[in-house]
Amino acid sequence: MNKEQLFNQIKLKKSFLCIGLDSDNSKIPSHLQYANDPVFEFNKQIIEATHHLAVAYKPNLAFYEANGIKGWNSLERTAQFIKSNYPELFLIADAKRGDIGNTSDMYARAFFQNMPFDAVTLSPYMGFDTIQPFLHHKDKWAIVLALTSNSSAVDFQTNCKNQSNDMLWQQVLFTSKDWASTDQLMYVVGATKAEWLRKVREIVPDHFLLVPGIGAQGGSLKEVAINGMNKQCGLLVNSSRGIIFASNGLDFASKACEEALLVQTEMAGYLEDFGLLSDQA
Repeated sequence: MNKEQLFNQIKLKKSFLCIGLDSDNSKIPSHLQYANDPVFEFNKQIIEATHHLAVAYKPNLAFYEANGIKGWNSLERTAQFIKSNYPELFLIADAKRGDIGNTSDMYARAFFQNMPFDAVTLSPYMGFDTIQPFLHHKDKWAIVLALTSNSSAVDFQTNCKNQSNDMLWQQVLFTSKDWASTDQLMYVVGATKAEWLRKVREIVPDHFLLVPGIGAQGGSLKEVAINGMNKQCGLLVNSSRGIIFASNGLDFASKACEEALLVQTEMAGYLEDFGLLSDQA
């Protein structure tokens, strides 16, 4: 999926919502624990209830890898279910990989050849050769960590500066922005760092940004939209726990839909305010 196709989905659904499938087995409703694959059954019902409101889904691999081979099977089944039933959805492997070239090549094959992911989150700490293998796959994306939402991000991302007084996250953007086109390169910028989004946009005005941190983490969707939106929206804003764990009862899927609708409705307003829906019927 290229940037134009992604933007078309945003306009069609009036949404730039990414739903994080942080499917913690201990939080899955008890009535699903009797299923053959409780994590997959949970994901399936969440996706069926919310797919019309979201443009992307983002399984966080830690929640699958922690369950061993069963977890990996749940991940593969989830990815295949999404692409078989809703091929228009943008599918992100939140893996945060980052290793030397030949190892990265294996990771890229795992997510882009053996599974149908559109994008993978990556750490740029080891440099370009850790990102490059992911860029060899047509219509696939590298999503590079730049400015994250966790409190300890200050340890390196903002506290480490060069002689020009650029913070480390700024150096990441300056260095990497020409590694690929805006059809293949995206950045992670946390919603709790919304005040920095204008500075981010000064460096990468046309790139898409994956923005976690709204909902349970307390980030402001309004501030993200005001400071981060560009002429093609340029945002995928993620919410995980606030949507998928809105209820732990029999109504968990319908409650997830209700929460997703609230976010999508707000997003539609911002897209309208920025004039990005003017060509929609």
